[in-house]
Amino acid sequence: MFKAFLIDNHDGNMSGAVTELEESRLPQEALEISVEYSTLNYKDGMVINGLGRMVRSYPHIPGVDLAGSVSATSDARFQVGDRVVVTGWRVGESFWGGYATKARVNPDFAIKLPESLSCIHAMALGTAGLTAMLAAMALESAGVDKASPHPLLVTGAAGGVGTIAILALAKLGYHVAASTGRLEETEYLMGLGAKSVIARSEFAEPIGRPLESERFSGAIDNVGGNTLARIIAQLAPNASVASVGMAGGSVFTASVLPFILRGVNLIGIDSVSCPNELRLGAWNRLADLVPFADLEPLTAVYSLEDLPFLANEILAGKIRGRVVIDLHS
Repeated sequence: MFKAFLIDNHDGNMSGAVTELEESRLPQEALEISVEYSTLNYKDGMVINGLGRMVRSYPHIPGVDLAGSVSATSDARFQVGDRVVVTGWRVGESFWGGYATKARVNPDFAIKLPESLSCIHAMALGTAGLTAMLAAMALESAGVDKASPHPLLVTGAAGGVGTIAILALAKLGYHVAASTGRLEETEYLMGLGAKSVIARSEFAEPIGRPLESERFSGAIDNVGGNTLARIIAQLAPNASVASVGMAGGSVFTASVLPFILRGVNLIGIDSVSCPNELRLGAWNRLADLVPFADLEPLTAVYSLEDLPFLANEILAGKIRGRVVIDLHS
């Protein structure tokens, strides 16, 4: 038997509860993991509440990431006892996810944790941390200039990706500006390493002029929609923006002029199915740049029973920092 937070959907009526399941209910995959920790992401809140049609088959175990130890395997790449992390690959959506004490996954979905990363550290970072680091690495590769007089912008700054992006970028030597709809979090964001905080409303209006005054050397955008279009119009020549989220909508309204006249680059970040070699590189960078000592004050640990409340809180924009789910509490 194993414990899990199981959700079901009966004609649009969502329900979810902690229950005990027979291990025979687990999928027939080659890698079995004794799960120690998972996290709460915005996508998890949507899945638990039946939003977005990300889950098509019920009953379902959500949780888009997990960390733990291999308990059984028929794959030569792993041994029993190996500590592993699983993020992306539609785990928690198309496949049962991390809100259970046991998981079985395709071995291609897992990577061995770097030695310096504990399971709780990995999940304090989680999918949000992986996404933030992939975006930071993309901006590095694009040559975003640390010496630029313009700051590097992070939107959705109080969320999971934004929080870790600010921590990592500041340590990499970038002058970071944070954008948020929660200006009451200004002191918190400055404490993470942001040098200035900008109201989200500055980017909320639809794009007017295709080119605006140069304000930013680059950006990590968690919002999309009008925000992304306005940022692109305000980028310096040869700047890049890493786009990682679409909370503000997927319609792309930017003009082509910033790309032609300023040589701006738009980089899409896919943390769902990126190659595991790239994932491992990102996890190693995270282990070095964002130690657990930096994350512990920003991390709250909860149990499976708390998930319904937490799912509503994250959808309402009331969660700050990182939420870790302890599977054995």
